[in-house]
Amino acid sequence: MSTIKNHVQLIGNVGQEPTITNLESGKKVARLSLATNENYKNSKGERQTNTNWHTVIAWGKTADIIERYVIQGKEIGIVGQLKTRSYETKEGDKRYLTEVIANEILLLNGNPSK
Repeated sequence: MSTIKNHVQLIGNVGQEPTITNLESGKKVARLSLATNENYKNSKGERQTNTNWHTVIAWGKTADIIERYVIQGKEIGIVGQLKTRSYETKEGDKRYLTEVIANEILLLNGNPSK
């Protein structure tokens, strides 16, 4: 049962080119935005799409794969967990961010042209 605690699976399209950062410690981190679409019909029977945007963070070998193969628009699958963190703005307001920490990535729509 513990394997399904805080478990996220998403399939979507990459919103912009991933950002890759090499830290002083030697670790690599990738950050990307992922759009997931939910399709439904409204009360008039018209097809509607609701898009949700997710911030995805990946470390190490997963970040290497993202750096090498993931480009804007590519459809990917992500397996990971949610992490919420907070920070204070310059004005002293507390803000919260929820991110998906990716443990695995699945490249879905063919070979990238990168």
